[in-house]
Amino acid sequence: MVFALILLVLLLVSGLVNVGQFFSGFAPVKAVHSRTAGPRLEETLLEDNDASVKIAVVDVAGIITSRIASQGGSTMLELIKAQLKEAREDNKVKAVVLRVDSPGGEVLASDEINRAIADFQEKSGKPVIASMGNLAASGGYYISVPCRWIVANEMTLTGSIGVIMHTWNYRGLMDKVGLAPNVYKSGKHKDMLSGERRPEEIPEDERAMVQALIDETYGRFKDVVREGRNHAHDQNDGKGAALASDWEDYADGRVLSGKQALEEGFVDQLGNFDIAVKAAKRLAGLKSANLVQYQERYDLGDFFRMFNQTKTPALKVDLGMDLPKLEVGQLYFLSPTFLH
Repeated sequence: MVFALILLVLLLVSGLVNVGQFFSGFAPVKAVHSRTAGPRLEETLLEDNDASVKIAVVDVAGIITSRIASQGGSTMLELIKAQLKEAREDNKVKAVVLRVDSPGGEVLASDEINRAIADFQEKSGKPVIASMGNLAASGGYYISVPCRWIVANEMTLTGSIGVIMHTWNYRGLMDKVGLAPNVYKSGKHKDMLSGERRPEEIPEDERAMVQALIDETYGRFKDVVREGRNHAHDQNDGKGAALASDWEDYADGRVLSGKQALEEGFVDQLGNFDIAVKAAKRLAGLKSANLVQYQERYDLGDFFRMFNQTKTPALKVDLGMDLPKLEVGQLYFLSPTFLH
C-alpha cells in the first residue's frame, strides 16, 4: 500500500510537469540556459558558529578511483574538483579542510586530485588543510602532500609511499586442466604481463621494462612529497614539521603511525578534525567560521534511473569492509596491507 501511494504521488508529479510543459508551449519563447556539465552540488551546514565566513570540508573516503562513484553518474575526481570549484568561487569560503580516510588507489586519479588541490591553492590563495582519519596511506598520503598543513592522529596509518602493480600467473593451473594457449602477436612484448606464460618464459628485458615503469612512477611519488612538503614549510614561515634528512629511508612502502610520520616530517601536527579546523582558522586569519560541505544533489530523473538499472544477481559475502577491485596491469598508489 505504501509503495502504491508513493507511485501515485510520483505519477501525479509527472502529470503536473507534463501539463506545465504543454501550456508553456503557448507562452512567449524565452532564452534557455543550459546547466554546465558536472555534478550538481548544494551547500549544507555542518557547524553554525554564527559567522559571516565559512570553511569548506571536502571528504575523500575509500579507494581513490576514476570510476563512477555516485548515483548521479559522477566520478570521485569530478566530485572533488566540483567541490573545490565551489569553494574557490565563494568569496565567503576562506579555507578548505580535506578530510582523508583512504588506503590509496589508482595512480592517475591520485595524481589528478593532487594537482587539483595544488591548483586550487595557487589560484584562490585559500589554504587547504589535510585532516587524516584512520587511513591516509599511499595514494591517501599522495593527495595530502600538496596541502598547506597536514594534521594526523597519533593512531592514523599513513605513509606507504610506493607503487604496486598486481598480476596473476595461472599457467600452472592451465597445465593441470589441459589448457594450452595459442597466441598470435605483432611484437615479442605484445603479451607483456600475460598470466598464460610460464615464469621461465618471461624474458629478463621484459621484467626490466616493467620494473623501470614502477621506478619512474615511484620517483614521481617522491618528487611530489619533496616538493609539497618543502613548499608548505616555506609558506608556513618555518612553522610545522620539515622533512627529516633521512625521510627517503622511510619512503620504502612501509606504513607509519601518525606519530612516526610527524618525526620524519611527513605531517605537521598531531590531532583530530577539530585541531585541523583550528589550523585552518589560523592560516586563514579567522577568529570564527561556519563549517559547510557540498553534497551532490539528485533530481527525479536520477531517482527513476536507479529503478531502471538492471544488475546480474551475484553472491556477496559481507566481510565488514569493501575490498579493492584491482585490475591486472594497473598501477596503484595503494598500501599492500589492504590488498588481501
